Parts: sequence; C-alpha cells; structure tokens
Amino acid sequence: MKSDMLEYQVASYLLRKRIKAMMVPAAIIGYLVYVFFTFDIAGLRERVSIPNVKVLLSDVYSYKTHVARNNRSGDIEIAIEGERKGRYPAGKSPEWVVLGDETVIDLGNGHVVVFGQQITYDIPNFGRIAAQPDKDGINAVFPTDNLPGWINVSKNRLAIKTDAGRLTVTRNRAEVFRYFAGWELFFFTLDSPYHGMSLKQLVATGDYGDILRAFWDNKMWRHGDVAWALLETVLMAFLGTFGAAIIALPLGFLAAKNFTPLGALRFAARRVFDFLRGVDGLIWTIVLSRAFGPGPLTGSLAILLTDTGTFGKIFSEALENVEAKQIEGVTSTGAKPLQRYRFGVIPQITPVFLSQILYYLESNTRSATIIGAITGGGIGLLLTQAIITQKDWEEVSYYIVLIILMVMAMDTFSGWLRAKLIKGDGADY
Repeated sequence: MKSDMLEYQVASYLLRKRIKAMMVPAAIIGYLVYVFFTFDIAGLRERVSIPNVKVLLSDVYSYKTHVARNNRSGDIEIAIEGERKGRYPAGKSPEWVVLGDETVIDLGNGHVVVFGQQITYDIPNFGRIAAQPDKDGINAVFPTDNLPGWINVSKNRLAIKTDAGRLTVTRNRAEVFRYFAGWELFFFTLDSPYHGMSLKQLVATGDYGDILRAFWDNKMWRHGDVAWALLETVLMAFLGTFGAAIIALPLGFLAAKNFTPLGALRFAARRVFDFLRGVDGLIWTIVLSRAFGPGPLTGSLAILLTDTGTFGKIFSEALENVEAKQIEGVTSTGAKPLQRYRFGVIPQITPVFLSQILYYLESNTRSATIIGAITGGGIGLLLTQAIITQKDWEEVSYYIVLIILMVMAMDTFSGWLRAKLIKGDGADY
C-alpha cells in the first residue's frame, strides 16, 4: 500500500514538473502570437516602400544638384541640394550643364535633357519625351503609349525617374536632379576661393589660417555650429551627472541604516530617491522645459534629477556595505565624526562611486542627444532639424557619425579615467 502511494506521489510530482516545463514555452509562443497580430507583422510588407528606402539610403551617402527653369521667364537656377547657400552664380554651371538659348543637361550614359522651347528628355532604348508647359497643362508627348512605371504623368505634372537622374515638369517649373556620391561642399562652399582645390594646392597656398576659417565657417555644413553643439551635449551630460553625484552623496548617508538610525528619516530619503528615478528623464525634460523654457540648462537639470535618485540608491547601498573595522580603527585614534567619515568611509566607497559616476557620464552623453532634441540644445537639436526637413539626409548621417564618435570618445575617456583613479593605471586606454 505504501509503495503504491509512493509511486502515485512520484508520478504526480513528475506530471507537475512536465506541466510546468511545458507552460514556459507555451507562454512564450502565446506571447509571440499576440505580438504578431497586435503589431500587424503580416502587414509590414505592405507598409514598407522599397523605392523610398532606396532614395533614403542613397541620400545618406550622396548629394543631388538641382537644375531648375522658371517656365514663365526662362530663368535657369542651379543649386546643390536646392539650397541658396549652394547656388551657382548667374552664368556659372557645372561642366555637365551647358547654358545658352537652350540649356543642355547631360546626365551621362546617353541621358540628355534640354530646356528650350520644349522640354525634352532623350532616354536610351526608349526614345524622346517632349513636354510643352502652358496654361492648358504640360502637353507631354511620348514615343509609346505603353508607359513604364518610372514615368508618372497627369495633365499638370510629369515625373520621370531613371538611374541617371530625375526630371519633374509642371506648368510653372521644370527641374532636373542629378545624384553624385559624396558630401559636396563639405569642406568649402562655392563662394570660397578654396573650392575645388586639391590638398596639394591648399598646402601650396600657405594660408592655413584662412583655410581653417573657411572650413569652420562653411555655410552649408556649419562645422563651427556643429562643434559647439557637440560641446553643449557633453556639458549637459557632465553638469547633470556630477551635479547629481554631489547632491546624492550626503542624501545617501541619510538613507543608509548604519549611518541614520532614525527609520522615518531613512524612509523619507529612500522615497525621494524612488520618486526622482521613477520619473523618466524625458518626462523631467518636458516638465522642466515648460517651467524654465528650452535650453541646455533644462536638459542638465533633467539629467540631474533622474540621476540624483539613481545615485542616492546606489550610494546608500554602498554605504551599508562598508567595513566597520576600518571605521573603528580610525575612531581608536581619537578622530572626530567628520574625520571618521573622511578616512574610514570615503576610501572604501570611492571606487564604487567613481565607477558608477563615470559609467553614467558615458550613458548620459547618449541621453543628452535625445534630451537636447526636446529642450532645443546640443547636437540633438541639429539632428532633429535635419530629419524634419527630409531634404539633406547626408547631414543626418554626418550628425549620427559625430554622435557615435562622441560616445566612443567618452567611453574611452571614462574607461581611462576609471582605471587611472581606481587602479592607478590607465595604460590600456
């Protein structure tokens, strides 16, 4: 009887173990099914526009030159990225554009657009497309009635997109885009005397100060403004992180039970920490921006508030784990309370404090980019502005590269400083 009961109990135990083991993968599978339908994974393919993705990726590493004609006056305007700051002077053009009574635009590989009495586009293996804009529309004529997908035409608009470039014609305006690899005008703008010079020619001028000034004051890429924005971002992270550490250190003593016997005081300090770190830094940013207005100082205060709560918790836990023997040794010398803290407590917790502070400094450098986009400061603001325009995505990629380099530099610096201050050796960094 006992053996039967034992076998039953063993079988029941094994059954419960199998059920529990099956529940975990079943719960995971159920969650994945829920995500699949809730986030409409199946419809993702329909929502993704591959042509738009290709255009976006090409804009990251290339630039386009606009050749535009006012169909009413016949005036021609040529500008890189369509910006006034990248506009060619009147009568000047790149070598693939020939100005005259008829403006001939050679897009390469046999693709030629002509702005004359008519607007024509000769496309190899397809033929000539002609358009005559007037008050009745664009009056487009095609070599065939079966138009391919890369031609979009209506009464008032013609859009042609080929591998060589793009042509858009409306009643009032005709415009050609031609793409080139690289970041044009990154070093010098068209109005700079150094534009188009090779490195050897620049060195030969000997005007290094003027060359650096022309690069720094570049009106299209704004290198000076970008450098200041990066510095602003680092300053936001630095002020917020170290300000939080200075405030959290004395509050950490209040929250540590071996330094504050009064339970009510410890409870109050810990709830303050919970409140500060319980509200995300972005929420603090929005609240403070309404109170103090936009600016990098608001971003610094948002980081300070969030990190004060985090540091307070970390510091108080570190203080509760200090060795009492070292404090007793300092006390036996007749040291006063402040001296006991200075020589018995601080040396024990300094490595933990420094490690955490430097780690959060590195992390907050990344966070300051997003916070800066909200508060109107730092590289985050420039990045947001470039994304919103949806025009110069090479500038977006430029800012992202700089942000990555900034984070890498802060990581290297904090790692070196951590090793130097804690271990006394920063040679590996």
